[in-house]
Amino acid sequence: MVRPYAMTGGRTSPGPSGDGFDLIALVDVDPQAPPDAAAALGPEHRLLAELCRTETQSVAELAAGADLPVGVVRVLLGDLLELGCVTVSRPVPPAQLPDERVLREVIAGLRAL
Repeated sequence: MVRPYAMTGGRTSPGPSGDGFDLIALVDVDPQAPPDAAAALGPEHRLLAELCRTETQSVAELAAGADLPVGVVRVLLGDLLELGCVTVSRPVPPAQLPDERVLREVIAGLRAL
């Protein structure tokens, strides 16, 4: 068994920018990534890249599929993102979502049809 701090090199935040990954952020393999970029990394990095290769997955799904803690997966994804191996689609911030009142009016309008 490998300790989480050994997998991440003792780091607790992803990449030099420290951008966090939301649990529902979608991760996909970058088709323009260098083919041997993930090979230079550890086996956990390669496992995450392989899980993303078959289909786009959320950070939570990757953590479950790799059987790793979410914090470790976030750090490893930061490494993969830095190397250009993966792309991450972050969820829409709540402030940019439509107002609930507007959605209720739309639903009421549709029911009136």
